[in-house]
Amino acid sequence: MAIALWILAALAAVVVVLAVVVAMKPAAFRIARSATITAPPSAVFEEVNDLRRWEAWSPWAKVDPGCKMTYDGKPSGVGAIVSWSGNSKVGEGRMTITDSRPDERIRIKLEFFRPFKATNTAEFTFTPQVDETAVTWTMTGERNFMCKGFSLICDMDKMVGRDFEKGLAQLNAVVQSSASSRAEAVPV
Repeated sequence: MAIALWILAALAAVVVVLAVVVAMKPAAFRIARSATITAPPSAVFEEVNDLRRWEAWSPWAKVDPGCKMTYDGKPSGVGAIVSWSGNSKVGEGRMTITDSRPDERIRIKLEFFRPFKATNTAEFTFTPQVDETAVTWTMTGERNFMCKGFSLICDMDKMVGRDFEKGLAQLNAVVQSSASSRAEAVPV
């Protein structure tokens, strides 16, 4: 009986320590990745500003080919909305463009409904360089207690960061392909 009480006390102490560790983790998070795309900011901006074009380069578009996409509002820019509902890997959510400054920045309200609820902000910035554009993709938000606990076993920066890197590489490929198509279409 005494051993059982010691085991219960030890387990309770572990749970309390774990709860304190989770509670002390910062709630705010920021994930960011950057890439350089050999195209002017306007070409890159167009691909990101039109949510219907995301299927060509989004790192999550091919994860669930049966994902249902619904577009509302304007086709691009402030007020453009896409909602999705898919398998457990892509979940369910909605993106709404809240700020769109041509060739500079696009800000998106990112709402997740399933498998977890969260509201975050995604942002793309476009910085012109000589014959290139530096694109930075960030996501910021606040983590609740459960998400902070999950972060003890899963590094969200690495996990989501890899998706951002893949998406930026695919965005580069799409922009390069579009530029090649436009160049071939120009009569000599």
